Amino acid sequence: MDVPRRLHRGTGDGPGRRLDDGDPSTARSTDEVGSRILAEANATGAVLTGRRTFDHADRWNGDHHDGVPIFVLTRSVPEQPAPGHAHYVTDVPEAAEQARQAAGDRDVMLHGASAARALLDAGELDETSLQIMPVLLGQGRRLFDDLSTEHVELELTRTLDSPAMLHTRYRIGPAERHRNHA
Repeated sequence: MDVPRRLHRGTGDGPGRRLDDGDPSTARSTDEVGSRILAEANATGAVLTGRRTFDHADRWNGDHHDGVPIFVLTRSVPEQPAPGHAHYVTDVPEAAEQARQAAGDRDVMLHGASAARALLDAGELDETSLQIMPVLLGQGRRLFDDLSTEHVELELTRTLDSPAMLHTRYRIGPAERHRNHA
C-alpha cells in the first residue's frame, strides 16, 4: 500500500472504507473516529495547502470537496493556471487571509508540513490537529523539522482514539499566534 493511502485509511481511503454509491470521493470510514474527522474536514469552507502536497494529490482535480476554494501556498506561481477552484498564492499572510475570507464562518483546512510550519512561523495558525497512525513510515516531510528555537505552547482541546488512529487537536498559544504581528 502506498504511503498516502496508508495514512488516510482511517478517514475513508483504503481498507475499512465504505463507498455509499461506488464513487471513491464519497468514501466514508467504517471507524467512528475516522468518520467524525472526515465529516469535519468536509464541513470546512476553504483549503489552504502547500504546493508539494497539492501536486502529490494530483491537485485534487481542482476540487478538494464540495467546490470550496483551494489556496496553494507556493514560492513561484506556475505559468499554467491552477485547475478548478484552486488559486496559487506566494505570500503566507495573504494566503491565510484569503482562505479565512473564503471560508466565512467555517474552518479552513490545512494540508502539508511545509505550509503548516510557514503559517506557524507567520503567527497565522490558530489550531492544529494531529493524527497518529499505528505505522512508522521512515520517510516524508517531518512536520516539526526547522521550527524556530522558541518553544510553541499548545493547549490540548480534544482527543479521540480508535484502533485506526489517535486524533488530537491543540490551540496554539496566543504568544505564538501573534509573535510576528506586532
